Amino acid sequence: MNMASSKGKTKLETVEPIGKRVLIRKDQDKKTTKSGIHLPDKIEIPTLTGRVVAVSAQVDSDDDYPILQYDRVLFNPTDAIPVDFEGDNRLFVVPIENIVAVFRTAD
Repeated sequence: MNMASSKGKTKLETVEPIGKRVLIRKDQDKKTTKSGIHLPDKIEIPTLTGRVVAVSAQVDSDDDYPILQYDRVLFNPTDAIPVDFEGDNRLFVVPIENIVAVFRTAD
């Protein structure tokens, strides 16, 4: 290992899902109801939507799962595994079968 080339450089760590899984950044929990009522900090409306950050190679190559990186999705958080990667704890590895819908814009 050449120590001179690694001095002063920090390696960027990434999370890559494996198997039939995707990495999702969960949307912020809502603090206000649709009617405009502000909720106290201890009460939040659970949000089951998020943005796909990464897709496993297995999902990417399977035509049965039309999920792409950056898609906004609705997911069931039952089997979601939190990733302690960032301070906000909004990253989750989610089995592909727990994604129940993809938001698309009409052309």
